[in-house]
Amino acid sequence: MLAWLLCLILVSEAWPVKCQYQQQQLIILAGQSNMAGRGGVTNDTRTNKLTWDGIVPPQCQPNPSILRLTAKLKWVLAHEPLHADIDVNKTDGVGPGLPFANAVLTKVPNFGVIGLVPCAIGGTNISQWRKGSSLYEQMIQRAQVALRGGGTIRAVLWYQGESDTVNLEDAKLYKERSDMFFTDLRSDLQSPLVPIIRVALASGEGPFIEIVRKAQLSSDLPNVRCVDAMGLPLEPDGLHLTTPAQVRLGEMMADAFLQSIPSSIKTTSHSHSHSPPKFPHFISYFLILPLLTHLFWMILTFRY
Repeated sequence: MLAWLLCLILVSEAWPVKCQYQQQQLIILAGQSNMAGRGGVTNDTRTNKLTWDGIVPPQCQPNPSILRLTAKLKWVLAHEPLHADIDVNKTDGVGPGLPFANAVLTKVPNFGVIGLVPCAIGGTNISQWRKGSSLYEQMIQRAQVALRGGGTIRAVLWYQGESDTVNLEDAKLYKERSDMFFTDLRSDLQSPLVPIIRVALASGEGPFIEIVRKAQLSSDLPNVRCVDAMGLPLEPDGLHLTTPAQVRLGEMMADAFLQSIPSSIKTTSHSHSHSPPKFPHFISYFLILPLLTHLFWMILTFRY
């Protein structure tokens, strides 16, 4: 009996090490090209094609505690470009997602494992994200798959609106349409107060940028925070944020996010460190297994 109790104690001590890595803090990334990331993407004059320079700054480096959901709905280590298999018809570069996640973990080391859910598609206007559209339904599907692992949706990062600056009517209707989008999204995620961190435009495709920016800066929905990207450096195309600008934007969004959540989430949502299991844990398994075998042998010998 003593051997059996010792066996149970050893197993119960080892088991949480395997399971603690499953709970994820989910972040949905949605919008158009500046959310998908165009940092470092420029036109190659030799080929007349858009190419990414491949430069990944320290704030965007992979982190074992930051995962991303692929187009095939599998969790992998997050790396730039985050939207490479999502925004497939465009050339993707650095976006705000990884600098956001790294900044959160730097400021709140015990935040937990972050699961990024990329959904942004370049060149899309707000009407293309309305409830029932293919983009909307795909985003909801990806969020639902992400939740199956037992995680919690902590925020939606939204950077969109450049395409709505072309037409005056679209610009004037932007506030109404975006408010409806946020309301529907929260309803379908069954999270009525999930923080939404939106970005006020730094640029636009048309002349009505200020109308859209006014709508973005004046939302009266609860727990919707706006980060102003105006003034951040742009690529030579005058539309997309540079890599340093994306890094700065991600850090700004992280600050806004952390201000929007209760302090209890920052300090108690995960009692374990956000670091993945270290090598010594795996050594313990190799030490435990022979001991368990020996204990079972003792039990059988004692009985028979």
